[in-house]
Amino acid sequence: MTGGPTFVHDFLAQSATRRPDHTAIIAGDRRITFAALDRDSDVLAATLQDMGVARGDRVAIFLDNSIELVTAVFATLKAGAVFVNVNPTTKADKLHYLLDDCRVKVMVAQSSLGPVVAEVAPQAASVTGIIWSHEAPAKAPKGETLPSILAGTNRKPAPTGLIDIDLCTIIYTSGSTGNPKGVMLTHRNMTNTAWAISTYLRNTPDDVVLAVLPLSFDYGMYQVITGARVGFTVVLEKSFAFPFETLKRMIEHKVTGLPGVPTIFARMLQLEKFNGRDFPTLRYMSNTAAALPPAHIKRMRELFPDTLIFSMYGLTECTRVCYLEPERLEDKISSVGKAMPNSEIYVVDETGQRVAPGVVGELVIRGANVMRGYWGKPEETAKRLKPGPIEGEMVLHSGDQFWMDSEGFVYFVGRTDEIFKCRGEKVSPKEIEHVLYAIPEVVEAAVVGVEDAIDGMAVKAIVVPREGAEITEAAVRKHCRQHLESHLVPKHVEIRASIPKTATGKISKKELAAASAGAG
Repeated sequence: MTGGPTFVHDFLAQSATRRPDHTAIIAGDRRITFAALDRDSDVLAATLQDMGVARGDRVAIFLDNSIELVTAVFATLKAGAVFVNVNPTTKADKLHYLLDDCRVKVMVAQSSLGPVVAEVAPQAASVTGIIWSHEAPAKAPKGETLPSILAGTNRKPAPTGLIDIDLCTIIYTSGSTGNPKGVMLTHRNMTNTAWAISTYLRNTPDDVVLAVLPLSFDYGMYQVITGARVGFTVVLEKSFAFPFETLKRMIEHKVTGLPGVPTIFARMLQLEKFNGRDFPTLRYMSNTAAALPPAHIKRMRELFPDTLIFSMYGLTECTRVCYLEPERLEDKISSVGKAMPNSEIYVVDETGQRVAPGVVGELVIRGANVMRGYWGKPEETAKRLKPGPIEGEMVLHSGDQFWMDSEGFVYFVGRTDEIFKCRGEKVSPKEIEHVLYAIPEVVEAAVVGVEDAIDGMAVKAIVVPREGAEITEAAVRKHCRQHLESHLVPKHVEIRASIPKTATGKISKKELAAASAGAG
């Protein structure tokens, strides 16, 4: 990418100049134009600086998908800081970990989440201020409110001295040790990726894109960023929990783009009342997080014959890796395509040597989209970022198994480690196991992923009760709901007398997964 904006927030300023009165965001019955979003984020950025936020500081944004969240993201960047979007379903213990891990300076929090913030804020030593989305909740730390800030006079933030290799965001993703890892992405990473995505999706200023995925998920956030870059409208939804209502809003707003994950498309295919004729403006659907089953792609093409379908693969560590052009779905339906613009991918063996076409190995990514590393975790970073073919460069080892055909199309085989995706979001079995072991009646616990027609992979928990203790499946789920986000709560719970072990005494996940697959 050459000659484009240097910083992510430059995208907004550019669209505010070119299309000031065009709608940037629709959220429920509210709308905001590019000019108004630019103005509001300026005012909030100046306030953040008044609160002591400086270049490189971290600002945690603990909000539902909303205009307030988008405003807070651009304001954080204009203040020279790094935004850390936190899923609003995050429970107190995990929120405390995130705040402490990246030493958050200021929080922008949803007023309805006051009880969670009240539990965590007094223990988060680095947090010096809170801005509430609406009224300050009772029994919660005092702070300013976003409405009162935005009602003030127009203000511009002070110059920050940013350069394009400064951090733009930290996105937390599940880690094999159980604790989430903070993926560091720079402005250069994100501006390049936004350019690449909007290029291959053929986005135009006339697009209207539906965003139902949480903006704490990089795939969700990039809808807003590419919208600001191109100048199109983004329709924010909080989730896809009520498919009929969401699809009705697609028709109402004449949506042209639907980014999704396999779970969303599986649910759509179960809705008999809808088909492509109901969405005459829908130009494309894109999928990532996990590969779409070929059967789903075939059914989608039958129901939406005039809609382009982009099958993609990505990692938080580099956002997007590859995409399959819709024109190649017919002959490459099992592939996730080729490298996205301005990047290169190849497959290596265990020694790091490139393998021949058709040979399975680990996928490696090189390009401007590759992360800076994991926040505060140099050892974890060294496992994923390794020397590349050019002296001094680092390339990303995906940890995922692929093979490449003679034309350069890649095919996903499986995960190298135990992490899997449920509803498009990463699941770390260790994180769930930590919660299961907190149940007094549980002596042993293990978590595996099992195939699921809707979720792609579903969480299954296997627990062994202490001798003489009793525990029910309902009690396990209730405990998990109190401590985990919804996609991490086990869909299946098995209570058994023992768990198989390896020769070294470790729990045999392979045996458990095989038994679970056989039982399914």
